[in-house]
Amino acid sequence: MAASEEYALVRRQVGLLDRTDFGVLELTGRDRASFLHALVSNEIKALGPGQGCAATLLDVHGKVQVLLFVWVADDRIFVVTPPAMAAKTSEALDHYLFSEKVAIEDVSREKALFVLAGPQARATSERLTGARPPENPWSHVVATLGDTPVRLVSGGGETGEAEVWIMCPLAEASKVREALGGAGVRPIGPEAFESLRIEAGTPLFGHDVDESVLLPEIPFENLLSQTKGCYPGQEVVVRIRDRGHVNRTLRGLVLDGDQVPAQGAEVVVDDAVIGKVTSATRSFGLAHPIALAFVRRQHAEPGTRVSVRFAGTTLAAAVSALPFTR
Repeated sequence: MAASEEYALVRRQVGLLDRTDFGVLELTGRDRASFLHALVSNEIKALGPGQGCAATLLDVHGKVQVLLFVWVADDRIFVVTPPAMAAKTSEALDHYLFSEKVAIEDVSREKALFVLAGPQARATSERLTGARPPENPWSHVVATLGDTPVRLVSGGGETGEAEVWIMCPLAEASKVREALGGAGVRPIGPEAFESLRIEAGTPLFGHDVDESVLLPEIPFENLLSQTKGCYPGQEVVVRIRDRGHVNRTLRGLVLDGDQVPAQGAEVVVDDAVIGKVTSATRSFGLAHPIALAFVRRQHAEPGTRVSVRFAGTTLAAAVSALPFTR
């Protein structure tokens, strides 16, 4: 199936994203919620079983060390990490563990993750399991798919559509994949996903966000509690909010022509470099190239004309708010 057809499935029906490369940590012990709450940027202690959130782990300078999804269960907290980040995240959390009653276990090799994405995602999960998670992002329920125990989790909209994550035992992943395929759910490849993700303005850790990025430089409303107590990096985040601003911000670029710029391409105005491209693709929804890019604050107003320079080529572009499409 062509990438454009995969894209259309997610926009109009439902498609399947394979997330088996993501990491999963389990936190157990009586202090697990208060311990995690003190370290990440979002509210944890107020979450009850079946609730969750997206969050970040920052360093003391307010820079993003990792993007996380947190799912609170009855007797444990699941922390879902980007690919290849589970061990590093576990070590970072363990660094702060002193007398608290908390055990941190990397269960990435025991769990598999899939995502149903599209307007029919929630109906499809109910048709297959008899259950659907609450609509609030990262809320979740336990169910069974056939005879396989699964956890169904409402996604955060990384594709711009409704999403239901499915967590199952890794040993049962092939059965779950076959059951989904038997129900007519088709897999979505990386080219279609990039168009969906970038159109939705979703930063990807390792591309658009890394340890050089301040949290307020990216869309952060769903990653941050403005009312919680101290956590590493909070002082910087609050100081930027109350007394200053960031010098650059993540924006969209709508490019003229048909060329897709490379990651790292320079964004320029009057031959002065004012930013860089972090991700780019040909948008199936908008029918031309688009990009995510860090742009200096003075040039970040949507509609600002800029140029993108790479490999001896200069492309005209306009700054866009995120998301590109709704």
